[in-house]
Amino acid sequence: MRRAARTDANQKEIVTALRNSGAVVLITSQLKNCFDLLVCHNSKVYLVEVKDGTLPPSAMKLTKGEKEFKEKVESVGVKYHVITSVSEAISMIS
Repeated sequence: MRRAARTDANQKEIVTALRNSGAVVLITSQLKNCFDLLVCHNSKVYLVEVKDGTLPPSAMKLTKGEKEFKEKVESVGVKYHVITSVSEAISMIS
């Protein structure tokens, strides 16, 4: 049985900020080799991977599975966003 996936320390704050900005946010971080958030705002859908911007760059790298998924969706024209802060999240939907 798979244990609960860890979430980045800033994910809750980012989700709250996105929701307060009118976005619909589905948390998908429990899915293996996927993305953390599915965000819908102003008729657009965003696949979002949250990384903790307070960590060194080496600790913010995508896992092998995340990288493979990112490459697959981007190969069919879907943008995969990697964000590290509330300001990046708000800029993404603006």
